[in-house]
Amino acid sequence: MKTNISRKESMDILSKKGTCIEFFSAYQDLDIDRMLNLCHEDGTTSFEPLGDEYKGTIYELGKNMWMSLMDCFPDIDNTVKEMTYNEKDSTVTCTVSIFGTQAKDFAGVICKDNDFETEHIFIFRFQENDLIDHISISWDMEAFVKQLSRD
Repeated sequence: MKTNISRKESMDILSKKGTCIEFFSAYQDLDIDRMLNLCHEDGTTSFEPLGDEYKGTIYELGKNMWMSLMDCFPDIDNTVKEMTYNEKDSTVTCTVSIFGTQAKDFAGVICKDNDFETEHIFIFRFQENDLIDHISISWDMEAFVKQLSRD
């Protein structure tokens, strides 16, 4: 994993980056409760490629999306490739490889037992208490669907 460091990072920045690593560790363990415990109860999320109907609260929309992903891709995993802190808006941008094998139909994609690996960009925004209050997630949906749809 590559971490961009332009100067000695403060404990606050390291703490925020550590929270992001803990989020992805919980995701690897398929531990939705641990993921949610890192987030503010009123926090929001947006799954950018899916449009406005996939913007909502972390505890409702986020939880349901991640539970569905874990159900349909029981071996889903991730590798954090890069993390960058933006002091201006108190965000950590993570470039993450997400991968797994489809075991059930997902989001209109018929299960063919194919695997996928796509790069995702997660942008975590933090409150003063270091809880995540927004997660923006982007990925190449076309590449994702193409990998799952191949014969």
